[in-house]
Amino acid sequence: MTDLDLPSPGLFEAVVGQPGAVGALRASARRPVHAYLLNGPAGSGKRQAAAAFAAALLCPSGGCGHCGVCRRALAGTHPELVVVERTGAALGVDQARALVGLAQRRPLEGVRQVIVVHDVHLALRSAPALLKTVEEPPASTVFVLLADGLPPELATVASRCAVVQFPPVPRAAVEEWLAGRGTPADLAAAIAEGAAGDVDRARLLAEDQQFAERLALWRSVPGVLDGHGATAAAMARTLLAAVDSGLEPLRAGHAAELERLTEESEALGERALPGRREVTDRQHREERRWRTDELRVGLGVLARAYRDRLTDRVDGGAGARQVEEARAYGRAVDLITSVTASLEHNPNETLLLEALLVRLGTLGD
Repeated sequence: MTDLDLPSPGLFEAVVGQPGAVGALRASARRPVHAYLLNGPAGSGKRQAAAAFAAALLCPSGGCGHCGVCRRALAGTHPELVVVERTGAALGVDQARALVGLAQRRPLEGVRQVIVVHDVHLALRSAPALLKTVEEPPASTVFVLLADGLPPELATVASRCAVVQFPPVPRAAVEEWLAGRGTPADLAAAIAEGAAGDVDRARLLAEDQQFAERLALWRSVPGVLDGHGATAAAMARTLLAAVDSGLEPLRAGHAAELERLTEESEALGERALPGRREVTDRQHREERRWRTDELRVGLGVLARAYRDRLTDRVDGGAGARQVEEARAYGRAVDLITSVTASLEHNPNETLLLEALLVRLGTLGD
């Protein structure tokens, strides 16, 4: 098979910085197996790749990228493309069992159908039902499963699929992508660092006018702390307020999504948006993840601020005072690293951040 036999590279143009994964999917499109598992963290391009791969599988020309089939598949409106989103905290057993019926459908227009299932990494209880569905689908059905990771409970499911890995997008690739969208070079570098390999996050940060100001605020913390609890508490409140302001672009996008879905439902004669609660629950989860990521980025900036001070003290000489300050800055970096690791499991961010800033303010005492 030559490159001319493969789907058009332009079909995957929305996938940033994943040449290995894109190459594997393009090579598979002509002779697909029954199931694929795209594995990688959020924002690594799995969703965009799944849509492009589905278009390649459904397109009568093998993925030209410009015909009606490709356009509908990329938009998620092709009748042979079934996209399954979880309706609760995880893909339920009933949803997994329903896939059996979906898999048995006969294609209406082409030779196959594609079933894309999101958030498979959360399908722990429904893994046996999912396995039964994926193991022996009809020849006309191709499953594309998306997962943010592979817990042990899904090892058997993964073993029945062709696994395509999506690592975090390299910082340089995110920076280049942002520059190509017109983002100034210095801001593109800062956003690429703050995105931590998540292109979806980078896209929103590029629309956030206050991002650079928030980074500067975190960098200013070491010079503000004076050992007093009141100062630490005030700074914690200021930082968390800045984090909240960073949610505004995402919230605006969510509001626009709800408005669009409501209008589409009304156009179909629905009195209300079906599944509105599921949509808002998903949006709340996304906002929570964004907030945690924003805190993680800020703490990373804070750690680098102390690391820079440590480097300055080491370069400044080996006097007793310099040595003691260097040790204090080293302990500060260790403290920040520990708090960052606990973010996912600590529900009270205010107390966590206040306690950290109090300890950072007293390290030199």
